[in-house]
Amino acid sequence: MIDSKIDILKIRKDFPILNREVNGKPLVYFDNAATSQTPQQVIDVIVDYYENYNANIHRGVHSLSQEATDAYENAREKIRNHFNIAHAHEVIFTSGTTHGINLVANGFTGLLKKGDEILVSAMEHHSNIVPWQMLCERTGAVLRIIPMNREGELIMEVFHDMLSEKVKLVFCNHISNALGTINPIKEIIDAAHKVGAAVLVDGAQAAPHIKADLQDLDVDFYTVSAHKMCGPTGIGMLYGKSEWLKTLPPYQGGGEMIAEVTFEKTTYADLPHKFEAGTPNVCGGIAFGAALDYMNAIGFEQIAAYENELLQYATSELMKIEGLVIYGTAKEKTSVISFNIKGIHPYDIGTILDKLGIAVRTGHHCAQPIMDFYQIPGTVRASLSFYNTHEEIDKLVAAVEKARNMLL
Repeated sequence: MIDSKIDILKIRKDFPILNREVNGKPLVYFDNAATSQTPQQVIDVIVDYYENYNANIHRGVHSLSQEATDAYENAREKIRNHFNIAHAHEVIFTSGTTHGINLVANGFTGLLKKGDEILVSAMEHHSNIVPWQMLCERTGAVLRIIPMNREGELIMEVFHDMLSEKVKLVFCNHISNALGTINPIKEIIDAAHKVGAAVLVDGAQAAPHIKADLQDLDVDFYTVSAHKMCGPTGIGMLYGKSEWLKTLPPYQGGGEMIAEVTFEKTTYADLPHKFEAGTPNVCGGIAFGAALDYMNAIGFEQIAAYENELLQYATSELMKIEGLVIYGTAKEKTSVISFNIKGIHPYDIGTILDKLGIAVRTGHHCAQPIMDFYQIPGTVRASLSFYNTHEEIDKLVAAVEKARNMLL
């Protein structure tokens, strides 16, 4: 058993935004699945960059450029180490998870043909649906959906039956942003590899809660966004096995991704720069590394244990409210509670909660197929993080009860 006792008071002092008020009430922030908050330690790194060594990287010989380059590449090494990636050149900086998915989808355009099959789980974010639909339109490949049950779990027996030599790509999120389901991605990866298919895992929702070991998973591609894990927006990471990254063509052309340019022919740079055209988000990359330092100092096992404790408490308390229905009751689940109250639109609940200083997400959460499956317009989603407290959950429950009483 991992000790779930973390120093919550000390941790909360690290996050300046938690001190503010919204609509005259102390902020209670339960929209962590959309974006997490940023600790002072990471904010300080951002300020330090712009105050002291703001410069473009890799191409400059002056001191500021060299300092910025060293800090940026040091952050790449932190990411490599955190996710247990074999080589630093397998870490591609992106603008976020969506960028990473599109990079891979674009790269497979010339590798697929009519009749090839792509498998996507039924609980994907739109960013892991639309790029593959576009890829199918370009290539004639067929998109097939791995179904889920009412609890929000993939029906693995059907997935195994769907596998054949026609399947070239399999895509699945590690954790569902709308349901909180932790998917059995190790089983998915192993089974897909047996028929020769490549696997991309959307790790955006998993990375804040689980320290994924990418060599152990043997995944081909894995994508994350820094802003889900205490870092800034506009920066993320795509991991790809070297053999795949060498095979895929560049996603964008421009500076940095070239070896030599003439008007007759251009040759491309080695990995990772082949996929990093143009001036990167230098500060974002450095701050991404700082965010990993911050979370690792707390400890991911401790974070997971505490968040699971919060999840169990919040679930049991919310279920006491008459008419409340939770969507996503998988046996393996983390940190997301999507719910409705019968007879009330989720937007109306979310609006009242905001008036009480409580931030939740309402709507389809960029997962419309899930809402269609449950035949609902959307849900209220409360997503938890390690800086949330039991007292905040009590405020949420009281506010939801108040909203119910006002709207029914």
